[in-house]
Amino acid sequence: MLTSLAWHSLKSRKQSVILTFFALFISLSVLLTVEHIRVQAKDSFARTINGVDLIVGAPSGQLNLLLYSVFRMGSPVNEIKYQSFIQLKQDPQVSWAIPIALGDSHKGYRVLGTNQDYFEYYKYGDQQNLAFLTGQKFNGIFETVLGYEVAKKLNYQIGDKIIIAHGVAATGFNQHALSPFVVTGILAPTGTPVDKTLHVTLAGIEAAHLPQPHLKKLLANESKINPDRIHPDSITAIMLGLKSKFSTFTVQRQLNQYPDDRLMAILPGVAMTQLWQLTGTLENLLRLISLLVLIASLIGLSTMLLASMQQRKHEINVLRILGAGPGVIFSLILAEAILLMLGSALAAIGFISLNLIVLSGWLSTEFGLFISANLFTVTTIKALGLTVIATILTALLPAIEAYRSALQCGIHSNN
Repeated sequence: MLTSLAWHSLKSRKQSVILTFFALFISLSVLLTVEHIRVQAKDSFARTINGVDLIVGAPSGQLNLLLYSVFRMGSPVNEIKYQSFIQLKQDPQVSWAIPIALGDSHKGYRVLGTNQDYFEYYKYGDQQNLAFLTGQKFNGIFETVLGYEVAKKLNYQIGDKIIIAHGVAATGFNQHALSPFVVTGILAPTGTPVDKTLHVTLAGIEAAHLPQPHLKKLLANESKINPDRIHPDSITAIMLGLKSKFSTFTVQRQLNQYPDDRLMAILPGVAMTQLWQLTGTLENLLRLISLLVLIASLIGLSTMLLASMQQRKHEINVLRILGAGPGVIFSLILAEAILLMLGSALAAIGFISLNLIVLSGWLSTEFGLFISANLFTVTTIKALGLTVIATILTALLPAIEAYRSALQCGIHSNN
């Protein structure tokens, strides 16, 4: 009864109600989008790399190790022995090990030396394996697999030859021109740093840095040489997958006390969480802005209801004559405000969900954001609950005004 009355009352003031509806719709869309993407982006960020139990590198701080091994940002302070990788790979507690060698680049994109296990065990997102858009894994010494963005931006195709340079500058002066790498594969887009990486063999990284006489001799006999026999003396990091998750902390402690090399092992998930916390100020700023937009809209709602009080005196008189008490009039104003807010919220949820369904592929490919179109999460429900409370508080002033007007109408009718 009260809901029906509130609905018809809103319909009688279409113009002002529609404007208020759109103001609430926009503010709720901003608020819910920020809250939903904030939570989903955090999960997506944590899923930049998946399935790796430990990352091992030289002692330099876990954020630094995470940045250069996963995000290809910065440079390692020290390296670790290649022999440490061999020993870890043979450890009975280790299921697989991926070596990583950094230090070279191509036109501003990082070159990563590794082996074929990288394409088998490296995962991202929801345990997704790396897939090839075209081509295949490298086999020979001087072969490379390109990330999606590298191939797209530099317009490379299968069979093209690439010259890498020492260092990570956009323009490399110390180029390894004698040993160009042939493109054998291009990876499908992942929305992760993999897209911005050139993947080459460890043998290729080592061979490219050989003195010219040795390099020319190797090139002349390349087809006869087993790539596994050529490897660097040191590498940048190692990604480990363990046979049992329960042994993670035990293995981490053992590696941090490794007797044959200076090693540091980190848990990627823990390091990711610490890195995300550095963005906390920006995150809170976005939430504050969306909250201020909502408050402005709620003030507009209150203003609209107050402005209509003078015009609704006749309506209140009729309701009083029909037997509605001041409490009913008070509840009617609150019901109108809640109804308007809920309608705006449903419209905002539908609008955001539709956009996320349409843009989900683009967001995951371009930005690595794996965002669900389902907005009915704990975070969203909490935000809506707080919005309802804020709406009721905002509508109290016009509701009290309506209550007083109803009392006055009752007094005049009694007189």
